Amino acid sequence: MSNAKMHLADGGVQEIEVADGESIMRAAVREGVPGIEGECGGEMSCATCHVYLPSPWKEKIRGASDDERDLLEADEDATEDSRLSCQVRMRPEIDGVELTVVNAE
Repeated sequence: MSNAKMHLADGGVQEIEVADGESIMRAAVREGVPGIEGECGGEMSCATCHVYLPSPWKEKIRGASDDERDLLEADEDATEDSRLSCQVRMRPEIDGVELTVVNAE
């Protein structure tokens, strides 16, 4: 089991446990992270799991696919650090990864 730190809109940080191979989105939904809804269940057809993944973490994770980039382009809050957390799978190399929740209320 690994950990991810989710930076929230209110300035807080919620640390979640993520199994190796599990998507950050699934773990965040299970642990009730505000702003991570995962409405499509990880099928990459919504952006309700949008996060910012800053350096140096993004260099350790496979880049976004063309389909993921296309979906993110439709989100007005997208930046070069944007990712869909349903597409980021936990590996031991990224234990402790820090992400910022974009759609947090």
